[in-house]
Order: sequence, then C-alpha cells, then structure tokens
Amino acid sequence: MAEAALADTLQAVANSTADRRILALDGAPGPWLPEGFEIVAQVEGPLQRRLAAAWAAAGGPGVQIGMDTPQVTADELDLALDTLSGTDAVLGPALDGGWWLLGLQRSDPRIFSGIRMSRSDTGAHQLARLQAMGLRVGLLSARRDLDTFEDALAISADHPGLATATAVGRLMASAGRRGSVA
Repeated sequence: MAEAALADTLQAVANSTADRRILALDGAPGPWLPEGFEIVAQVEGPLQRRLAAAWAAAGGPGVQIGMDTPQVTADELDLALDTLSGTDAVLGPALDGGWWLLGLQRSDPRIFSGIRMSRSDTGAHQLARLQAMGLRVGLLSARRDLDTFEDALAISADHPGLATATAVGRLMASAGRRGSVA
C-alpha cells in the first residue's frame, strides 16, 4: 500500500506544472518513479531534520508533500504553487491536526526546529511558527492523510481510480480469504 500511495503522489507531482520535481529518498528509486525527478538523498535523523535538509537541497521556492495524501491532484499542487506566488508560505492542514503540504519561498531550518511531528497539534504549531517568523501564510483546504487502515479505506472509497485503492482492494480480498485482520 505504501508503494501505491507513493506512486499516486509522484504521478500527481509529475502531472503538475512545477519547474522542478525533487524526491528526497532514503534508498534507491523503484519502478514507481516517473521520469523527470531529481533525487536528493534523505538525511538520517528525526523528521524535522529530514524536512529541513530536503528544503536546503531544494533551495526554494516550492511546495513539499509526503506520500500521506495519495489523492492529491496536479491541479491542487498547481493551486498551492499559485498561492505561494502571492505570499511567503502556504500550509495545507490535515484533518488529523498535522499538515499535508508546506510551501515556502525560501528555506529556513528554524521553520521545523522544535516542531513535534505526527501529532494532533503539529499543524497548529507549524502555522504558529510560520506566523511568529513574520511570514504571510496562505492556507489550503484540509485533506485526510493516510495514517491508518481506516484512512486508506476512506481515501480509496472517495478515489477508486488510485493505485492506492487497488492495493487496498487486493489487501481486503486477501484478508477476506484468510479470515479477519485486526
């Protein structure tokens, strides 16, 4: 399912109008990587450090997304880039309290320093940090991100054409033949 979510996300990026497409990756790329991406080695350490390093490598301006929102579309990414062109930063909140997209005009490691990731208040703290740094922030629509199997089921039901939905369907069919999954 993770590979399918990554493939869906990267396809949306590939279909966007972005000038550069960069993938911060731990490991070697697989057949799920479309053409036209620059690969940047992901650094080791906590997520805050990895995010800051990816931004430093990219330079900016740009938007950053993870594979947690395989339902993202090229049009949504283009909207984020358009929104960023008129402000200092853009933030796409996640329904669980995190964020699914962060756009910046320029890299600054202070943006992530001390922000605790993967929590129900990460998005609020990230927004507060951006604002405390004096950045004008454009907000995008909230999205459900894929953290649980319930999320995978909901995203797949709403977006049945995704590779993620196909992977979830295969998993459900497999679980149905062998019994329950808890």
